[in-house]
Amino acid sequence: MKRLWKYLRFYKKETVLAPLFKLTETSFELMVPLIVAAIIDRGIAEGDFGYIVRMSLILVAFAVAGLAFAVTAQYFAAKAAVGCSARMRHALFKHISSLSYTEIDSLGASTLITRMTSDINQIQAGVNMSLRLLLRSPFIIFGAMVMSFTVDTKCAMVFMWAIPALAAVIFGIMLVTMPLYRRVQKQLDVITSKTRENINGARVIRAFSMESGETDDFKAQNDALAHIQKFVGKISVLTNPITYIIINGAVIWLIYKGAAEVNIGALTSGKVVALYNYMSQILIELIKLANMTVILSRSIACGKRVWAIMDVKSSMGSGTVTEGDSGAAAVEFDGVSLRYKGSAENAIEGISFTARRGETIGIIGGTGSGKTSLINLIPRFYDASAGSVKVDGVDVRDYDIDALRKKIGVVPQKAALFKGTILSNITWGGDASADAVDAALKAAQAEDIAQSRHNGINAAVEANGANFSGGQRQRLTIARALAREPEIVILDDSASALDLATDAALRDAIEKLPYDPTIFIVSQRVSSVMHADKIIVLEDGAAVGCGTHSELLGACEVYDEIYYSQFPKGVYGE
Repeated sequence: MKRLWKYLRFYKKETVLAPLFKLTETSFELMVPLIVAAIIDRGIAEGDFGYIVRMSLILVAFAVAGLAFAVTAQYFAAKAAVGCSARMRHALFKHISSLSYTEIDSLGASTLITRMTSDINQIQAGVNMSLRLLLRSPFIIFGAMVMSFTVDTKCAMVFMWAIPALAAVIFGIMLVTMPLYRRVQKQLDVITSKTRENINGARVIRAFSMESGETDDFKAQNDALAHIQKFVGKISVLTNPITYIIINGAVIWLIYKGAAEVNIGALTSGKVVALYNYMSQILIELIKLANMTVILSRSIACGKRVWAIMDVKSSMGSGTVTEGDSGAAAVEFDGVSLRYKGSAENAIEGISFTARRGETIGIIGGTGSGKTSLINLIPRFYDASAGSVKVDGVDVRDYDIDALRKKIGVVPQKAALFKGTILSNITWGGDASADAVDAALKAAQAEDIAQSRHNGINAAVEANGANFSGGQRQRLTIARALAREPEIVILDDSASALDLATDAALRDAIEKLPYDPTIFIVSQRVSSVMHADKIIVLEDGAAVGCGTHSELLGACEVYDEIYYSQFPKGVYGE
């Protein structure tokens, strides 16, 4: 509750007024049985029609006032619950954004999505229900018990054993179901992950005719979720029948005892009806309390899952350095190794090289050789397990992360565009002048993309760039990286969807950029890296060659293998 208050404290007024209006409403409800008893004992028994009308009008007034207070309480409760969940969701998103790739890889995207959506929605429902019923239901239960003692002490003694018995049932079931609801949410993570995986890989699944296998796998996971939900549902559903048994037993005893008291003249019929009404109020509120208990159980379980994510600390702290040595090498790797969390082996090992300002560095190797792992260390997406990576002579771990990444323009393997416009996507990395945007589009060979659209550079971009081809998405992401004129440009296999002519024109344009950046080109195409000032050849995470194209050809077996698989002998002169 203390952690929840961090977000709920912005709605102090609503948090106070919602239960206050609810308690006011309950005060009217507690008076109703006494008025009904008076109508029976005086109005009906004595045939006083005027008294019956006056009391009935009071009941109508209580009903209208109660409705007004209930609606007002609901408004304040909803405002506080929705506002609290919105702030919590924003805080969770901000916290996730601060985590390093290591933590995000460990937690999994599906888990993070579930906790930001389903789990926080459950917390919102719990807050709303708590503000409306957490005080109201106990107030009516104990209020009805107190009022019943004002009617008749002997008959009211039934409330003394009925209420504790009901409380024991409700809270006992709550204690049993809370851990089960955590299991439900955990299995929901699995379902979300499976759904996300199938939607993202729909084309691959269809290409290999694996629809039936994936459907069966999803059905198995879904059945597992249904089984857990049914099991916890069977326990939760016991609440109503058990409470009904206790309440009806109490009602039977009350009517039996009340009838005996009426026969001897110790109690009036109206008072028996009042006692019965108080018992009915307790029954209704206990049913509400039981339902609220189920919702609160899920909310508490979901809250613990959200706090578990909030408690995850990034393994990557930020340094304080904002500027390096302009006279030092642009990038320097010194005995660098990287091992991903949970992995038994290094992804890359013992990498050492220097990239000077304005140089073009090519990185080539087979699939899984560690090319992307290597360049991910430069913008510090991951920290090296051993050795050091320096930018402008300063270890990247000593840099302020924002300052470091402002120096670097990264084009990832998967071209990711965001919903908006071409212009908003290109200026994603910060403000860029119109001239800088035009220059970036031209260098990325993407001018024709904007010119071919109806609104030009303001043309709409759908989520993930769904209304663009693979090559168009790659060129636009390259333009986005170049728009802020970074000191270091990393192209991670970002021309794989481009034809050879466009690829060549792109490389030529990037090499002629006026601000002369240091360029890293990661590719499996020899033609993309062969003109680089230095080519690093990777195999199984180790550098097996480093030099120019002419130096490597004939001297590096891995480079020869890649080269001759793409070009017949005699091309470009071995």
